[in-house]
Amino acid sequence: MLGGITFGALIGLVNGSVISFLGIPPFIATLAMMMVAQGLALVISGTKPIYFTETPGFFNVAMGRSIPGLVIPNAVIIMFIAAIIAWVLLSRTVFGRYTFSIGSNAEATALSGINVRRWQVIVYTVAGCFTGLAGVIMASRLSSAQPGQGMGYELEAIAAVIIGGTSLQGGKGSIIGTVIGALIMSLLTNGLQIMSIPQEWQKVVVGVVILIAVFVDMVRRKRQEST
Repeated sequence: MLGGITFGALIGLVNGSVISFLGIPPFIATLAMMMVAQGLALVISGTKPIYFTETPGFFNVAMGRSIPGLVIPNAVIIMFIAAIIAWVLLSRTVFGRYTFSIGSNAEATALSGINVRRWQVIVYTVAGCFTGLAGVIMASRLSSAQPGQGMGYELEAIAAVIIGGTSLQGGKGSIIGTVIGALIMSLLTNGLQIMSIPQEWQKVVVGVVILIAVFVDMVRRKRQEST
């Protein structure tokens, strides 16, 4: 578990370094790293799932019940704990203030005397920790490491944060809104599956939702600028 979280942080560190010191646009850098990670997952696993049959307790990390009397699995509890930690970091610490400032205007932040490059690396490293945690929880839930698992989740993640109020232009967002956006996306995908909608049409619906969310974000941004 610690190895998974640490490796996620390492990927975030590489992303932050590439973006900060090489000047590569964040979307391109993270997209390239995603493809590298997907390829390495296939290489390391030999394109076959790795099952955790020798560690039966690993399944309980995500699906067990740690709190007596509650039917909520550990994965949900971990999600809320991670959300609380992220909320504290973004709203109650210097890390959060610098994150929003850099996202809003990196040049103005640098002129204020803040080491933008260093903080960008820190932000991406912290984000990588949360990504690694998500990977550990998913592996626990499936009791296996699936090399092809998670493909396409990046689009759902983008839709979730935009629906939750995060601006694509940077400088604005909230953890509570992101959690709500993720719940809406989960409700949408699960509802489509329950309705037996074909997989290809599910992707169409998700794509339409992303377009609508981006359009709403653009309209909201223009209204704020006009006022």
